[in-house]
Amino acid sequence: MKILKILMVPALLAAALPAAALDGEALLKRIDGKLMPPSYESYRKLINIEPDGKKKEFIFYSVKKGRDSMAMLYLAPASDKGRSTLRLGDNMWLYIPNVGRPMRITSLQSVTGGVFNNADIMQVDYAAEYSVKSASRTAGGYLLDLKARTKAVAYDSLKMWAKSDETLEKIECYSASGMLIKTLEFKEPKDFGGGFTRPSVMETHSPLYKGYKSVMIYSQVKAREFKDEVFTTGYMGKLETLRK
Repeated sequence: MKILKILMVPALLAAALPAAALDGEALLKRIDGKLMPPSYESYRKLINIEPDGKKKEFIFYSVKKGRDSMAMLYLAPASDKGRSTLRLGDNMWLYIPNVGRPMRITSLQSVTGGVFNNADIMQVDYAAEYSVKSASRTAGGYLLDLKARTKAVAYDSLKMWAKSDETLEKIECYSASGMLIKTLEFKEPKDFGGGFTRPSVMETHSPLYKGYKSVMIYSQVKAREFKDEVFTTGYMGKLETLRK
């Protein structure tokens, strides 16, 4: 009987101990890593859908390096072909060929219209923009509460849900007053090759734009290295040369 009691003590102690605390910052970086390679190129289609069903479509070629450098070239529609955008941290520019000089734009603006703003379209690593206030386990995975690192970030705070395999599932975006601005949903996991699988569809809707929806569809994502020169305002008119 005494032997049984001795064997039971470690099990009882283990049951009484709380679950190991989550390292939220490390978890967020792993979620970022599941979303995109550190350096990559991609092709995307953006569809803006109005309440009456009317649609407008854009096609982009995008390149990213590191945590916060991204450039994007418009391939369609014909009226926007040749335009490009550049993001370096919190700074963004728009290049229009017949203007010839990059113009500063903000994260809350939308160069395409619709529910996605520039920060959504030119998304860099979430860990670069947000710190983790709390992280907890849920029945299906994880829930993180994030706070913007600076006031230049598009949203003051985020609630982020990830699956048990640390794949991003949903984000709610909030203002400083706590108002829900929009919801981003990540759907349809796809194997893009090279052992990289991520959601191929991102949808967004907002209580501020009732009846409107925007959808981002990834057709290709491929790891690729780029020179730092690619992510400069002087290179914005040359992004087409990167396409193979």
